[in-house]
Amino acid sequence: MRKVEVSLHGEVAAVLIEYDQNHYSLEYLDAYNGDPISRALPASSLIYEFDHFPAFFDGLLPEGLQLQYLLKSMKIDEDDYMSQLIAIGDDFVGAISVRELVE
Repeated sequence: MRKVEVSLHGEVAAVLIEYDQNHYSLEYLDAYNGDPISRALPASSLIYEFDHFPAFFDGLLPEGLQLQYLLKSMKIDEDDYMSQLIAIGDDFVGAISVRELVE
């Protein structure tokens, strides 16, 4: 199981958890009262469950030549979306950043 903190404008908003390649969840922190990280993921006390890598985060990942460079330089499997997300976690376009939580 891997976890990442999801920040919006530098404020930690939620935690994304990867249980395995086909099971993910996103939960906003109880203390967070800011904007949602996505319109499709309103800030609430709900736990969002996904049976594939969440589309919002998939949309943040590089494509084409940038993806190939990332995979080769970081030795990441093409299907390991969580590792890709972690590898570029503070270099997204926009206000979102992620950081791996190591326990």
